Amino acid sequence: MEQLKSRNEVEEKYTWNLSDLFASDEAFEKAVQNIRPEIKSFSEKFSGGLSDAKTAIEALESYRNLTESLVPIGAYANLRMASDQGDASAQKLSGLASNISTYFGSETSFLTSELLQKDTSFLEEVKSQASEFTNFVDELLKNKPYQLDANVEKALASYSTVFEGPYSLYQKTKLLDIDFGTFKADGQEIPLSYLAFEGELESHENTEIRHSAFRAFSDKLAEYQHTTAATYDLQLKQEKTTSDLRGFDSVFDYLLHRQDVDQSLYNRQIDMIMSDLSPHMRRYAKLLKRVHNLDEMKYEDLKISLDPSSEPEISIEESRKYINDALAIMGDDYVNMVNRAYDERWIDFVKNKGKSTGAFCSSPYGSHPFILISWTSLMTEVFVLAHELGHAGHFYNANRSQNVFDARSSMYFVEAPSTMNEMLMANHLLENSDDPKFKRWVISSIISRTYYHNCVTHLLEAAYQREVYKKVDQNESVSAPVLNQLKREVIEEFWGDDVSITEGAELTWMRQPHYYMGLYPYTYSAGLTIATAMSKRVLNEGQTAVDDWLKVLNAGGTEDPVELARMGGVDITTEQPLRDTIDYIGELVDQLEALTEEIEG
Repeated sequence: MEQLKSRNEVEEKYTWNLSDLFASDEAFEKAVQNIRPEIKSFSEKFSGGLSDAKTAIEALESYRNLTESLVPIGAYANLRMASDQGDASAQKLSGLASNISTYFGSETSFLTSELLQKDTSFLEEVKSQASEFTNFVDELLKNKPYQLDANVEKALASYSTVFEGPYSLYQKTKLLDIDFGTFKADGQEIPLSYLAFEGELESHENTEIRHSAFRAFSDKLAEYQHTTAATYDLQLKQEKTTSDLRGFDSVFDYLLHRQDVDQSLYNRQIDMIMSDLSPHMRRYAKLLKRVHNLDEMKYEDLKISLDPSSEPEISIEESRKYINDALAIMGDDYVNMVNRAYDERWIDFVKNKGKSTGAFCSSPYGSHPFILISWTSLMTEVFVLAHELGHAGHFYNANRSQNVFDARSSMYFVEAPSTMNEMLMANHLLENSDDPKFKRWVISSIISRTYYHNCVTHLLEAAYQREVYKKVDQNESVSAPVLNQLKREVIEEFWGDDVSITEGAELTWMRQPHYYMGLYPYTYSAGLTIATAMSKRVLNEGQTAVDDWLKVLNAGGTEDPVELARMGGVDITTEQPLRDTIDYIGELVDQLEALTEEIEG
């Protein structure tokens, strides 16, 4: 295991090409400089002057144009920072982007305030004369009960950079300040970092290396737990204050309001998985313990592969064929997007110091998607890349079909297209292999990668997060000991006596940036619930189901999550899709147990 390289030492052909957004940092800075007077001109022209529908429509058109111009500015700065958090030039660009975004929010806040002061007939006239703004106006009306005085809204917009502070501090602590150094195991001195631990070491087949890595990683995290907890507490206080100011009954209602769902869907997702999925995952943990001859199943053993020897190593070039074959059912246009992602360097594959951990897809309106991943050459990375290409395919289609205000779907739905691609990948691999060992590896990957990641890792985050927000709603502050206790209780409830929860497991709350993104963690399982039902439709119905799904992708944010799911033939107003998903996971564990019996004779 080699030391991480600096960004300037990696192969350029495996990095993303940000020149599709701006040719250079200088071009970016010029764009920031040029848009400031345009924003000022917009404010001077329209503030206090929305006297008739025609003028209001003209203002909305100008606002849309400004928004479209700001998108690449924000995207470029964010992607430069994600490439290397320690890059001083990237930090400068991030500051410029943040400042211009704050200025835009402050100078244009009057638009929402003044439109909401108009009576309903005025807004209906705007919609009738310019139907492209129908959803924008409807969204305004939805938020009207929570709108504050115009001067207050402008002041809050001016503080947006400050409100982003906790997330920025978290990222700097995580990616710049924590130096994990090395640890010794199996006679080796092994470099340790976030990328190394999450990409390889926490699932390493060598038990001594895996356990030693977990211990070293957790011990180092513990040194930063109080700073990280204080940072998170600032985020929570900000959300609670905003919730109270705007008149929501609870911080849950405030955060779910933006997702167009209520607490019933949110709580059902957490409660049913905690109670009904747990027995299946405990059976899976017992199978891991038996196959690997472990004396005790510990928390740090949960990520190991059921059969590492059956997992093929895959190069970046080889991954393209797997993904193209698996996603071919989505049609030529979709596959063309995948090929462009490889050929035109939409994907950042490399591993380097300061690079953001995990994987994500950024899909700036008016450009193409950009994907971050840290390639380890393991087959599981093909699932990860298929997942991110699912996000890419979603917004590649939505951005072409909808205006900038209507392209983004609710957070509740956003993980459905990504996890759908994971299901298509798994189905493809299963259909094209008769080898029991490889089939067992594929099924175990569906569980350990797709379902574990989305319905266990992120769901346990959600269950923990729910307990945190309950305290927030009681106006309580949180500290590292409180957060550690809440996290440990959730983990122990899910795994029971079948998994020993090692000291340090409770610190996993420090690893995820999702807590700075509202009620995001539970949406992974919500999306996968929709994707599971949809992938079964594709298997059983073929092109008809694919056509329905493509319509869903093109719809973007023009419908709420319930209607988007219904367009795909899935009714999430009932518990049945989630019940079916949990039952399906149970069936997969059954198959693993049967295949293991067959393999072991």
